[in-house]
Amino acid sequence: MAAGSGAPNIVAFPGQRPPEQVAFDRRELTRILDLYGRMVAAGEWRDYAMDFTKDCATFAAFRRAADVPQMRLEKRPALHQKQGMWALFGEHGQVLKRGHDLVNVLAPVERRLVKLVD
Repeated sequence: MAAGSGAPNIVAFPGQRPPEQVAFDRRELTRILDLYGRMVAAGEWRDYAMDFTKDCATFAAFRRAADVPQMRLEKRPALHQKQGMWALFGEHGQVLKRGHDLVNVLAPVERRLVKLVD
């Protein structure tokens, strides 16, 4: 209680803080790892790496562990209202696809997998 008053000292509930890091949710990670597993089964990928920062979550797939990533997928929520929070990068850093929907952004890799399996 505050000194000299009959009312208790009330502390306001703090507002929501922005997350300390961006991450993939369970549904997104399931989709990404399902594709990764199928590419491993096709003999294309052998390793992966994930990185989580306050601005971006990244998934990279490698042919060999010591190689540059063959594919890099980034989730940047800050770009959600602009070109979309998802971006797919190729082996040389070129942007292959951007968008708002993970399934559509992963479509070029899915098409490549179909060609590899056939």
